[in-house]
Amino acid sequence: MTQQKKSDVLLAAIREGKPLVSAEKLNLIIGLSVPSILAQITSVLMFFIDQAMVGRISVEASAACGLVESSTWLFGSLTSAASMGFSVQVAHFIGANDFSKARQVFRHGLFCTLLLSIVIAIIGVSISRKLPFWLGGGADIASDASLYFMIFMLIMPFFQLSNLSGAMLKCSGNMRIPSIMSILMCVMDVVFNYILIFQFHLGVLGVALGTALAIVIGGSVQAWFAIFQNEILSLRRENERFYWVPDYLKHALKIGAPMAMQSVLMSGAQIVSTMIVAPLGNFAIAANTFAITAESLCYMPGYGIGDAATTLVGQSMGAGRRDICRSFAWMSVGMGMGIMAFMGLLMYIFAPELMGLMTPVDAIRDLGAECLRIEAFAEPMFAASIVAYSVCIGAGDTLKPALINLCSMWLVRLTLAAFLAKEYGLQGVWTAMAIELTFRGIMFLIRLYRGRFLRKIKN
Repeated sequence: MTQQKKSDVLLAAIREGKPLVSAEKLNLIIGLSVPSILAQITSVLMFFIDQAMVGRISVEASAACGLVESSTWLFGSLTSAASMGFSVQVAHFIGANDFSKARQVFRHGLFCTLLLSIVIAIIGVSISRKLPFWLGGGADIASDASLYFMIFMLIMPFFQLSNLSGAMLKCSGNMRIPSIMSILMCVMDVVFNYILIFQFHLGVLGVALGTALAIVIGGSVQAWFAIFQNEILSLRRENERFYWVPDYLKHALKIGAPMAMQSVLMSGAQIVSTMIVAPLGNFAIAANTFAITAESLCYMPGYGIGDAATTLVGQSMGAGRRDICRSFAWMSVGMGMGIMAFMGLLMYIFAPELMGLMTPVDAIRDLGAECLRIEAFAEPMFAASIVAYSVCIGAGDTLKPALINLCSMWLVRLTLAAFLAKEYGLQGVWTAMAIELTFRGIMFLIRLYRGRFLRKIKN
């Protein structure tokens, strides 16, 4: 029996109220986490490869992409929040064995998120010219930064479609297709970027177009699997017609709005952080960008395990299984902390090599390596915050966890970063980040211990 079939059988056992021993729970977490971890890592590899390729163009090109990267995350995170608002409901309905309602929520999600992504694209394109100057960038990098950001905004509907389809597949228990599509998107990104940058010599434009093409193709194919091929979610049923249910949108807003608010303010905090770094010069901007990309390879396993936790907690909630919901939560968090502690150790040891993959400039490489080694100590508690937050999402508990994230970022990280940057430069900014992530992890462990996320289970 394949791992996917084993996971399907165990997920069915949750819906049917059957008991699960610890080994079966661990098997489920691992079975759902591994494909998702691969998907998360390959998604980051796309940006890693982009930065590595653009790093071979010039310092100015690296700084241009890095300057607007946090802004692309801001708009992209809104699509993720919208997707989760609908996909969490799908997980709950699947857990309750009500597949018809799950598909109706999926239909609502497709319609609503398409409208949202078009609005986001229009806003993004309209501000693309002025954005680099708002972020404190110089005239030498503004043109390339604006172009990179505008192209990303133009393909936002496809980015949204990819996010929604992937979230729906994951909440149905299918982690394999999103993982495969992430790998294929990464391969396409490498091929397209290589051709456009080094064969057609398009520079930053080539980076943007290569990534855009990979997202458009990959997102479309993933949507095809979710809409037409998935056994639970497939919309090709003649006896099912779309009808508008306001409660689905209401619940999506209740789940997704706090996440969207968090995304805006967290990404806003990242933009403020970029503004703190920008006066330190182009070398600091480039080193900060490369270090963030390199570090994301370390914490992506946490997000992969978090995806599994969202699915398992979501379906357990829908099935009314308080007995296994808490154990899934703690087992997932423990696994995430262990793996990311190991990844942090590797990041500390190989920090110079990681930075060297993205830039040949010694000053940027050495500065980025110092930052990575500071951050390595915070990785276990960062894992706690990532996975525990995913547990809360699966339970539909998003408001207070969002407030924890926001207060931690704005009151702890940015305050410390603004203070330490004056004396210690970029290293001070990353020290503030490490302190804040440790604090945030502690706060989420406390919330998990109190069991507030279990309140919505009726049984």
